[in-house]
Amino acid sequence: MSLPESIRRAWTETEYRVRTSWGGYASIRCGAPLPASLLAMLRHIDDSWGYLTAWNPAGVRLPDADNRIRQRHLRDELRDRGHRYHPGIGVGQNDWREPSLFVPGIPFEELDALGHEFGQLGVVRGTGAQVAELHELV
Repeated sequence: MSLPESIRRAWTETEYRVRTSWGGYASIRCGAPLPASLLAMLRHIDDSWGYLTAWNPAGVRLPDADNRIRQRHLRDELRDRGHRYHPGIGVGQNDWREPSLFVPGIPFEELDALGHEFGQLGVVRGTGAQVAELHELV
């Protein structure tokens, strides 16, 4: 099973913003290389990285209070596993926004497992400066 084309298109057109330590943000775009400011967050130039959320599992909109609890659990899980993360927000069409996390250095297998654990249908990921990809988890 794969994502419907309308969902895949919406996700690939989304701007995946990551807050930077000096203020402002850098944006990840599917099909584009990782921005230099985010590449600098990797420990090694060829490290894998991921962008994921715990909000709205399986695309089902939940109340914000529930989503905030889910996101806190994701942050706790990443911290417990020894991963650094940087807050972000996915900004899509029609003013859609969803808090997310950029996780430098996370192996794809672990990223996918966390995506499944938190009910996500996909994650954005890449290796070093290579292009970002939408990776379906369905």
